[in-house]
Amino acid sequence: MGCNLAIAGVTGAVGQEFLQILEQRDFPFDSLKMLASSRSKGKQIEFKGRTYIVEELTEDSFDGIDIALFSAGGGRSKQFAPAAAKAGAVVVDNSSAFRMDDDVPLVIPEINADAITSHKGIIANPNCSTIIGIVPVWPLHKANPVRRMVISTYQAASGAGMSAMMELESQSRDILAGKEPVCEAFPYQIAFNCFSHNSALGPNGYNEEEMKMVKETRKIFDCPEIAITCTCVRIPVMRAHCESINLEFTNSMTPEQVRDLLSTAPGVTVMDDRENNRFPMPIDASGKDDIFVGRIRRDESLPENRGINIWVTGDQLRKGAALNAVQIAEKLL
Repeated sequence: MGCNLAIAGVTGAVGQEFLQILEQRDFPFDSLKMLASSRSKGKQIEFKGRTYIVEELTEDSFDGIDIALFSAGGGRSKQFAPAAAKAGAVVVDNSSAFRMDDDVPLVIPEINADAITSHKGIIANPNCSTIIGIVPVWPLHKANPVRRMVISTYQAASGAGMSAMMELESQSRDILAGKEPVCEAFPYQIAFNCFSHNSALGPNGYNEEEMKMVKETRKIFDCPEIAITCTCVRIPVMRAHCESINLEFTNSMTPEQVRDLLSTAPGVTVMDDRENNRFPMPIDASGKDDIFVGRIRRDESLPENRGINIWVTGDQLRKGAALNAVQIAEKLL
């Protein structure tokens, strides 16, 4: 069974990834409408042997559309997603616009696919760092409830869009050629550097990215009492985020138990080769669907063997964004 599909923000990094994933997974659609801002109107995009003309995203774009995949930014989502839902489409929105709305399910299919059925026209895709971090934590949490998570992220340029990826490349070339790097997409030099995540700081000293991870994890796990603290950092990597995650469990947990649980967890690949000091790297995850997990070891600072450290990496554009949204769309069908 096919559907009438629309992609809002098709010319951006996630929009382009939508197209790749739809083709790779042979997603069934009867018609496809490609939408973007006025500056991309009229652009031609080749997809599955056909040429599509990009149309301007407006409130009238969604007549007859069944599913609309949105990655056009929070402002445009707030402006156009309600119109799409009113026209009868189900919106899967990749922005932060609706994630914390009580009426909007926030979904990672490996964790809470059942929440999809409660939608009222809009389903929210979680933040990329949240998805990459908690897909492997969920099977552990089900087996032995997590009391506290301490997360440090190492986030790729792709999280800030196509222009940020191009800036990482151009700055690298300029610096190696002895030129001054130009900063436009990011406030600071990203090449050969790292800095605190470039989202706004709140009065508590935490940035928006850090607070997203806290609030979204509690909502997706349906566990408001779980203690979470984060530090989010940008690093000069193109498209896969890494995270160091410290977990405090309710009961004792061994590294062997963690490995066993993760070895059969959906969407997870264990890469934990202590003998060769070989653990997941961004180049392992780039272009891949799974979240890679390694450095599985006991936190020896916690009593009663209740602490575990893991290291994860996942492709920010795929499972961190486009793939998760397409998986939701597949469940809708």
